[in-house]
Formats: sequence, structure tokens, C-alpha cells
Amino acid sequence: MKFIKRHANSIILCLFEVLVGILLLIDPLGFTSGIIIAFGIVLLITGLICVIGYFRMDALEAASSQALVKGLIALAAGAFCVFKAQWFIITFPLLTILYGVAVLGAGFAKIQWTVDAIRLKLKKWFLPAISAVISLICAAVILSNPFASTLALWMFTGISLIVEAIFDVVALIFNQKGREL
Repeated sequence: MKFIKRHANSIILCLFEVLVGILLLIDPLGFTSGIIIAFGIVLLITGLICVIGYFRMDALEAASSQALVKGLIALAAGAFCVFKAQWFIITFPLLTILYGVAVLGAGFAKIQWTVDAIRLKLKKWFLPAISAVISLICAAVILSNPFASTLALWMFTGISLIVEAIFDVVALIFNQKGREL
């Protein structure tokens, strides 16, 4: 139970990665469009709250808060996401590069996790090392963008998320057991 409490954030993140990976495998374009539209709805609600809040504030406070401009920008961005979600799909190569950079950053973080495990003399240090290698390979594949279609890349992304999450949980469990011994 201590293990779960201590690593709750990591476990939740891994479960979220598995869920996203599965949803990407089931319907990658639909899931992506759904996420973009959901984000747009959140922006619309946020923008509406800002605009209403602006008119409810004292005039002096409202003038310094810039809540109206923030609200209008959020409303415009939200409307764009809701009504032009396909634009993001079309501009996917740029988003792919950004995702590849994020995966690369996660791989670098896992390298530190590996080095920390070695320095702490944990017996199963190789598990985060495997996870780091998988992340770095996935990042290299994503950044080289060999896929002919968005669908193939999203399926690859879904599979890589699931595999990385499983390795991360296994590494957490075995490193925890290594500390108890």
C-alpha cells in the first residue's frame, strides 16, 4: 500500500498512457479530433468565464486584469478548435515533430532515472534503461517521420504509449522491491 501511495502519480500517468494508447489504436483520427474538440470546448468555457468576469469586476480592476482580451482570445481559439479540428490533422507533421521532441525529452528523463538507479546500486537498474532505450527509439522513429499516413503514425503512437507505460510500471515495481531487499 505504501508503494501505491508513494508512486500514485506515476501509476496514474502510466494507466492514462495505456488508455490513450488503446483509444488511439481503436480510432486514431476520431480520438484526435475528439481531444481537439474537447480542448476547444474547455477554451470556450474559459473564455466565457473571463468575459463575464471582466464585466462583473470593478472598472479599475477590470482595466488592469486584461480579462476581456484573454477571454476573447480563448473564445477565438476554442471556436477554431471546435469548428476546424481537421486543420490540426492536416498540419499533423508539425504536431508529430513536437510529439517526437516530447518523447525524446521523456527518454532523457528515463536516462537520468537509469543513472540514479545505478548510483543507488539498485539491482534492476536495467529496467528503466530498457524503457529509456524504447523511448529514444520511438522518438527517433517519430522524428524521422517515415509514415505515409496519419493513421499509421497514430497507431504506432498508441502502441508505443502502451509499451512504454508497461515498462515504466514494471520498472517501478522491481526498483521498489530492490530497495526492500
